[in-house]
Amino acid sequence: MFMNFYLDIVSLEKRIFSGEVKKIRVSGSEGELGIYPGHVQLLSIIKPGMIYIFHKDKKEECIYISGGILEVQPNTVSVLADTAIRAIHLNRENILKAKKEAEENIDNNIKMKKNDILLKISKEIAKLRVLEMMDKFK
Repeated sequence: MFMNFYLDIVSLEKRIFSGEVKKIRVSGSEGELGIYPGHVQLLSIIKPGMIYIFHKDKKEECIYISGGILEVQPNTVSVLADTAIRAIHLNRENILKAKKEAEENIDNNIKMKKNDILLKISKEIAKLRVLEMMDKFK
């Protein structure tokens, strides 16, 4: 039985992570997924949120993703996301500002459909959750 598996996280802009890990946790369309070595093959939509990575050296890391696709193969897991940002690169002030602007757009109904505004707010909240998880590591 395998002790680790290869994880690849790619956004539209660049490769965010590539390497061996012990396990990951991610929010799929049907709920929370825990992926371990030897996991059955799987293809799933990922909701906006985080990928929680358990490195083989016992280090832990969170990466924000705006949503995407998760593919599990026998020894490789791939995540394809529109946006992926390491938690250490998230800025709390910018996130809160973007969330506030989106909330104000709901009231003012400026240039955006309500569903698009709600999606923007949910993505900003997901980023804040990633920061909260990172605060626990400190």
